[in-house]
Amino acid sequence: MPPTPPHRATFPTTRITLIDAARSGTTSRAQEALSILCRSYWYPIYAYVRRLGYAADEAEDLTQGFFSRLLEKHYLRDFHSERGRFRSFLLTALKHFIANQRDWATARKRGGAHPPLPLDDVMHDAEHRYGLEPRDDLTPDRIFERQWAVAVLARVQNRMHAEATAAGKLTQFDRLKGLLTGDDSEISYRALAVELATTEGAVKVAVHRLRQRFKELLRDEIAQTVASEQEVGDELRYLMNALRS
Repeated sequence: MPPTPPHRATFPTTRITLIDAARSGTTSRAQEALSILCRSYWYPIYAYVRRLGYAADEAEDLTQGFFSRLLEKHYLRDFHSERGRFRSFLLTALKHFIANQRDWATARKRGGAHPPLPLDDVMHDAEHRYGLEPRDDLTPDRIFERQWAVAVLARVQNRMHAEATAAGKLTQFDRLKGLLTGDDSEISYRALAVELATTEGAVKVAVHRLRQRFKELLRDEIAQTVASEQEVGDELRYLMNALRS
């Protein structure tokens, strides 16, 4: 799956760092942190709203409005990493927002809502992405969870992309990133070695290191959104099951 293009801001990209900063208030630092969180996790929100039956334009407005509401009302101050998963907190907050969306729409018309966060540049293909969702019986909750898992994996790939760029190994990473998961039964390491002008053994070592780094960053990404280290394994299994659902 292609990762979402990395956000270019110099802000720290660790999830709890961002969440804590976003909770800090209405400073420019808090707004930037919330903006990065929005860009990372807007699509699971959009997919949830669409699966509820809202039209595409309504889902876009509600997605924008939800994140704006988080900023306006400082709802992230209610999140405490030691008490649960950020994924669950965000979904609960979204459900409350949808239940009260008529009040929010009225406030927006009166000028009482916070200006929408700048998501237009990342939401332009929202309906195209939603059109690729399987026509199955997934509930709004399940599609949210699956797309949250996809967003986490995209975050990990973006971090690996940045590391490969810094190390001058972007060409190698772009060619081998498709091998981060899965078995080796149908991989032609010899062909890859020829393509990358290296040896078959060197390619195997590179793939092994990439897979190890992928696992490390995946656990790190998940660790930023759960209460304790003991919950990382459970959350990882939960998200992998969501992807397979």
